[in-house]
Amino acid sequence: MRTTQQLFDLTGKTALVTGGSRGLGLQIAEALGEQGAKIVLSSRKQADLDEAVAHLKTRGIEASAIAADLSQEAAVAPLVAATMQRLGHIDILVNNAGAAWGAPAEEYPIEAWDKLMNLNIRSIFLLSQAVGRESMIPRKYGRIVNIASISGLFGNTLDGMQTIAYNTSKGALVNFTRTLAGEWGKYGITVNALAPGFFPSKMTQGTIDSIGAATMAKNAPLQRIGDDEDLKGAALLLASDASKHITGQILSVDGGASAVH
Repeated sequence: MRTTQQLFDLTGKTALVTGGSRGLGLQIAEALGEQGAKIVLSSRKQADLDEAVAHLKTRGIEASAIAADLSQEAAVAPLVAATMQRLGHIDILVNNAGAAWGAPAEEYPIEAWDKLMNLNIRSIFLLSQAVGRESMIPRKYGRIVNIASISGLFGNTLDGMQTIAYNTSKGALVNFTRTLAGEWGKYGITVNALAPGFFPSKMTQGTIDSIGAATMAKNAPLQRIGDDEDLKGAALLLASDASKHITGQILSVDGGASAVH
């Protein structure tokens, strides 16, 4: 029987983290790497990736990066092939790449809707499918961690938000997580999602500026928004063997906001 430390240990494991050059993705990459996983980061901009890899290496984490625009279907297969070439296999897939766009529903641009649906849900299906086929299903092992949002559970969580496409895409990701977990459990693959509340990031900065961090904090029982370590424990749980009997679940990391919504 393994100890608790052994269950959470990721020594010898490999992980692909999309949207990993900053924000929540980089925080999760830190968590996995600090427990021994070998990391490949992916995002659109090579310069941002280079900076993130350098940051991880200062923390003693073995990491590299591959630039890819996952809103484009043609980018998926090359990313998986390059990651497999570097890592040999993919034990952990963190689907974090995503985008947001705010506009009133009655005026919402169709090009913005399509952009968010392509990146926030379609690309996750395509990447999970490819990683499953190429690595996880043949090896009968895998941990898929999708980054959803409490906005996918409740719609607009604060007055003044106008993010119908983002919320819809994250709601789709919640049910994608549950459905894929049901199908792939027989292969030894767990599929779970984190649903963060408000965390400071480039994507959320506009909302924070317009609504105010203090107002957002008041929406949560813990009276705070997320920081740069609040996702680490939850991500490590779902990526490690500590969660080997957990699948199809959505874990909110939101200071309790979803409990009182």
